[in-house]
Amino acid sequence: MDTITIRPGRSAGTINRNIYGHFSEHLGRCIYNGMYVGEDSPIPNVNGMRTDVVDALKRIRVPVLRWPGGCFADEYHWRDGIGPKSARKRMVNTHWGGVVEDNSFGTHEFMELCRQIGCEPYVNGNVGSGTVREMSEWVEYLNSDGDSTVVMERWANGRKEAYGVKYWGVGNENWGCGGNMRPEYYADLFRRFQTYCRDYGDNKLTRIACGPNGGDYNWTDTLMKQAGRYMDALTLHHYTVPGDWRDKGWATEADEERYYLTLKKADAMDGIIAGHLSVMDKYDPDHRVGLIVDEWGCWHNVERGTVPGFLYQQNTMRDAVVAALTLNIFNRHCDRVVMANLAQTVNVLQAVILTDGADMLLTPTYHVFDMYKAHQDASEAGCGVYCGRLPNGLERISASASVKDGVITLTAANLSMTEASDARVSIEDKRPASASARIMAGGINDCNTFDVKAAVEPVRLDVSVDNAGTIALTLPPCSVASLTIHV
Repeated sequence: MDTITIRPGRSAGTINRNIYGHFSEHLGRCIYNGMYVGEDSPIPNVNGMRTDVVDALKRIRVPVLRWPGGCFADEYHWRDGIGPKSARKRMVNTHWGGVVEDNSFGTHEFMELCRQIGCEPYVNGNVGSGTVREMSEWVEYLNSDGDSTVVMERWANGRKEAYGVKYWGVGNENWGCGGNMRPEYYADLFRRFQTYCRDYGDNKLTRIACGPNGGDYNWTDTLMKQAGRYMDALTLHHYTVPGDWRDKGWATEADEERYYLTLKKADAMDGIIAGHLSVMDKYDPDHRVGLIVDEWGCWHNVERGTVPGFLYQQNTMRDAVVAALTLNIFNRHCDRVVMANLAQTVNVLQAVILTDGADMLLTPTYHVFDMYKAHQDASEAGCGVYCGRLPNGLERISASASVKDGVITLTAANLSMTEASDARVSIEDKRPASASARIMAGGINDCNTFDVKAAVEPVRLDVSVDNAGTIALTLPPCSVASLTIHV
């Protein structure tokens, strides 16, 4: 029998809602045909944004959306995407598929998308091929109410009021696609670029530095040592690649070995975060600088018959379990992890939504975000798990808990591919008045398709509370559950 003990008195802090953020890049069909179809499309839309996609993202309370990349950010020049669409510059997206980018989705369109979703915008500036002046004027264009030529450009493009964008990334993956820079060189560039990203009015920018790739602790050490006092947050990118980059495997064709390898690689996020936080602590003992994991998720082979550069992949229960495991890790590190952004929102990598023309479906990962949304802005609660171990050495049960407005939320995943878990949940120094739960379970390769859209989705889970206040529930193999407890 597995046991989970919730300890509300032992909290790491508040779970920042931005941990449940998402990422949208000009890549494949994420923006075009995914989120944006244009005002003249027969697909129902408001100002060009797909109504079905926006409504779905509102339901999971997307708190923050990152744009325009990704690798695309460091070849994106923002003025190409403002003004009359017929006059906007066309370019070739050299990173992703070599397709023509007509810039019909630009700054104002992104801000409109965020308005409709009800989320904060997170804008990633161009350091790799851009200039200090270019990024400085983008901040001014979006945030200033001053009577300047740059602001008058915004007025001429239909927006009088400043947008007040708070989150600004200074470059992306500058150790790789963003310029193949050395950390010492990027540290100097960051110091320079952020200097000219001005605060306007009462809006104080969150200046976000490009952090490391996975376990590159030297990058973090150099950045924190040379530029830590100039940044508000540092990013981290870590993808779950079930194999190596030459053989990542197919999303819907995992066997037991590949499944457990996937979970092992996803669980590495915990140690990688701890390692970088340890380095950051040397230079920031007061924990002023936050950690943002603004690219994470599973990366499989692209689906057969699709454009390789579009990174389109199916999404299965295996991906859902990875999402649950990862979000539990973020929740437990909520004292230092201030934002995370799943890659990517629609039709790319571990997407929460897939579209096909006018059709749309919700992936198992979408449902994980739906089951976990009660954690947003809640107080994290300690969670002691006692359970068996998997063949790869991981604990069979991954869990996290939080408290908000007197309601406790427990999210748990049974990582085992074959064994159910008869779990018992107790609350330290408290007795539950009632409990209810939802669960999503299936085979590791089960997924939703455009023929069967609801093959994998949450259902009600029976739970019972005994006289001692212990909650009993059964977690099937490869399952994700959310438990709501009133005390």
